[in-house]
Amino acid sequence: MRGLLVFSVLLVAAFGKEDFSGHQVLRINAANEAEVDKVRELEELEHLQLDFWRGPANPSIPTDVRVPFFSIQAVKIFLESNGIQYSTMIEDVQTLLDEEQAQMFAFQSRARSTDTFNYAVYHNLEEIYSFMDMLVAENPGLVSKIQIGSSYEGRPINVLKFSTGGTKRPAIWIDTGIHSREWVTQASGLWFAKKITEGSDPALTAILSTMDIFLEIVTNPDGFAFTHSTNRMWRKTRSVNAGSSCIGADPNRNWDSGFGMAGSSNNPCSETYRGKHANSEVEVQSIVDFVKGHGNIKAFISIHSYSQLLMYPYGYTSIQAAHHKELDDLAKASVTALASLYGTRYQYGPIITTIYQASGGTIDWTYDAGIKYSFTFELRDTGFYGFLLPASQIIPTAQETWLGLMTIMQHAHTHPY
Repeated sequence: MRGLLVFSVLLVAAFGKEDFSGHQVLRINAANEAEVDKVRELEELEHLQLDFWRGPANPSIPTDVRVPFFSIQAVKIFLESNGIQYSTMIEDVQTLLDEEQAQMFAFQSRARSTDTFNYAVYHNLEEIYSFMDMLVAENPGLVSKIQIGSSYEGRPINVLKFSTGGTKRPAIWIDTGIHSREWVTQASGLWFAKKITEGSDPALTAILSTMDIFLEIVTNPDGFAFTHSTNRMWRKTRSVNAGSSCIGADPNRNWDSGFGMAGSSNNPCSETYRGKHANSEVEVQSIVDFVKGHGNIKAFISIHSYSQLLMYPYGYTSIQAAHHKELDDLAKASVTALASLYGTRYQYGPIITTIYQASGGTIDWTYDAGIKYSFTFELRDTGFYGFLLPASQIIPTAQETWLGLMTIMQHAHTHPY
């Protein structure tokens, strides 16, 4: 009977949602630059409706692409005819989505406190905002909620402030969920928020004695709500693009640093569409205004998934950042700390050489704005599940990432500049 009930609920929940039955995620291993260029040709074939989870960059980095059922044969013929190797990472995307929804339903309940909140499942926007309110109510001397703006569709853009007193103190910024489908990041943000309030770590207590921490758990609320209501694979914002039926822009290509250069798209239908102009997305502009208005942020950490990477500027140019050596040493120390818990291995380095060229990115702008300790994490995994990481990995991911975060935060605390 319970199995029938779960099935019925899933059927209702799925009504109106985009169906990914038969969609596969292929990993393409280009052997040389010529093959990478061939893979790039697939990006231009809009009728295939391909969703590049990790776009073509160079022969050392595989390309991951979600292929709709109706395009699978054409894509495989294209790759095979050009002698390009590939493998199937996910056989049926909808199967993983069904498992994800069943798990969310099975553990669905409204927590009465942050102690009873279930950090080991994925939560929707309403549940996350409720959690934030509970955390503030439980910790009035440490936590406050700031609304830094409203999304395109009118949702509040909320940031948690952790502070032991004072105004405009040196601060650390952490954001999760700028790409809405990267659910393990928002889930990790919830765990981070609770961790900060526990007061059991002397190193964290020392940081909070002189610095504030700002945590934006849902950086792209419209997109995140849309992943729950309609399209689990939605990445962008939900702004309307004049003259196009395609919605939204990539909020990690919309910043005023290398904006419009290679590594972004001017096509509104692309997953990496840069937007009409720098800061055109209110979700980005709100952070820009906050950072400029604060004026004393010392570290800025933007958290994404997936690929297990820790990166620093730059993404839009191969010119080394002025503080390249210090950032590289700190990244190495951070991934070493992260790996100490579960042995999860991360690569690290500048964005452009560690993953691919990307212009108009968050931490390129923050670094150019004077925030030396600007980093981007790409959390678990390396592609076996991709954006559909099982909820069983949420807490281990958050726990190990916290060790990496603490390494960066401690360095920012003890190295004022």
